[in-house]
Amino acid sequence: MSASPKRSGLTLNRRDLLRYTGLLGAAAGLSSALAACGGPSSTNSGNTKGSLTAVIGYGNNQTWDPLQTASAFSMAAILHCYESLVEGDPITREPYPGLAKALPADLKSTTLAFELRDGAQWHDGQPVTADDVVFTYQRALDPKENVLIRSFFSLWLDSVRKTGEHSVEFRLKFPFPYALQRIQTCKIVPKHVFDGKWDLAKNGTVVGSGPYRVTEQAPLSHTSFARFDAYNGPRPAAYQTMLWKSIVDAAPRVAEISGASPDAQIVENIPPANADQLRADGRTVEFAEGGNNLFLLFNTRHAPFGDKLVRQALHYAIDRQKLVQIGLKGAGTPGTSFINPKLDSGAAATGSFAYDPGKARDLLRQAGVTNLSIELWTTNTSLVTSCVTVIKEGWDAIGVATTLQQQDTKALFSKLDGGADFPVIATTNNPMQFGNDPDLLTRYYYDSSSILATTYARWQGPEADALYALQDQAAREQDETKRAALTRQVLEMIADQAVIFPVAFTQLGTAWNPRKISGVRAQGYPGINLNTAKPA
Repeated sequence: MSASPKRSGLTLNRRDLLRYTGLLGAAAGLSSALAACGGPSSTNSGNTKGSLTAVIGYGNNQTWDPLQTASAFSMAAILHCYESLVEGDPITREPYPGLAKALPADLKSTTLAFELRDGAQWHDGQPVTADDVVFTYQRALDPKENVLIRSFFSLWLDSVRKTGEHSVEFRLKFPFPYALQRIQTCKIVPKHVFDGKWDLAKNGTVVGSGPYRVTEQAPLSHTSFARFDAYNGPRPAAYQTMLWKSIVDAAPRVAEISGASPDAQIVENIPPANADQLRADGRTVEFAEGGNNLFLLFNTRHAPFGDKLVRQALHYAIDRQKLVQIGLKGAGTPGTSFINPKLDSGAAATGSFAYDPGKARDLLRQAGVTNLSIELWTTNTSLVTSCVTVIKEGWDAIGVATTLQQQDTKALFSKLDGGADFPVIATTNNPMQFGNDPDLLTRYYYDSSSILATTYARWQGPEADALYALQDQAAREQDETKRAALTRQVLEMIADQAVIFPVAFTQLGTAWNPRKISGVRAQGYPGINLNTAKPA
């Protein structure tokens, strides 16, 4: 393998992701009132001046540890309660100063200096200091702690040291072009609250320096917020209170924003089928492109899927345009590149699997494969279920007899973790909740220690090593034009191998009441960002 012990890249382990989101043993309950952050707020209807009600389509009962969580609800809420040294636009990730006074002037240096914002305070009234920053990053970089965000930094960041009471210096292993984007993923936490007490964070205690403080946690029901009056950062709270309801089922979630007098001002995770009716009710409904994708993952040690010609053939046999229209009700984009081609970081790779059943049959002939039968393992979410019938139809049409093996998401991945011998998997994922730089979006799936590529797909050898080496070369390249060319080569190599490759990218819908709220946008990853929202 081309990797050295010092090179860990960006690797997200499925078992760790389940642990981070609480599926493998999150705390049974969160505290109902957090003493450090104030008392409980009232559960209002969201129609009172100065208050807001939002609905999130995910549970709020998973870990709230800012360095660990992959929970859509927790991550969205944390954006309003904690700060990074560098913050970013929720859509473009364009950086701006957060806890830091200013952005570093020289981004091609191996040192980045930050001075903290004057007068920044924690929600309990204590001042934010450099010790808090060093404490946070020591944990983020500690291989023994191995928190989720460590994989976003271990390739390029060596250490963070205190240079003054309110200043720190980052020491880089090499100048990293996406440093300011990655720093956005590390929310600074108070040492005096969480040192040796990380279970508090996991179980729902939130003590940040952001514009809102959490006042109540009601697991599987709601989380309440109040304006933090001492906040002096760039985006102060526009509401005195917020109530975020956790409603996982689509019908009751949509009902919250429907009708003449909706209970909520904004609801995310809107199904495309409900968009027209909500617009008729006077709601604004927008769908955003992003990284949420339905992908195929092949077991390269299960014959004949070790042959890339077979993998390519099966991709050419899928009518992606039809899949978007039927399975996604038009709210999606065909997967013609590993990164969504409608994103700035995306680019269509050569041989982008445009629907061509004749080419699919020819590739199977070249591979010497006849009378192929496939059992396609899938997760049983409504999105996947509505799409995989189009995949089966395409494979059946080229003479590949296909049966669908649908199962619960947790059950499927438990089987994979146990070493189950599967042929092909169709499921979904979205790395964009962590960032949108191309290095992150490709390493999320492909890395020398990635459980997706190496463990599930069993993909190892010279082709894999060549890809990882090319990724590293692109990450270290300082010239933007050369880096873009190397990234294009990475995408083409991924398309050529087609071990893990998207069939379609799904748009994510958000609906809001324009008579009640302004300054909001749909985003291409789960959750909402209300730091620029205000009453209409």
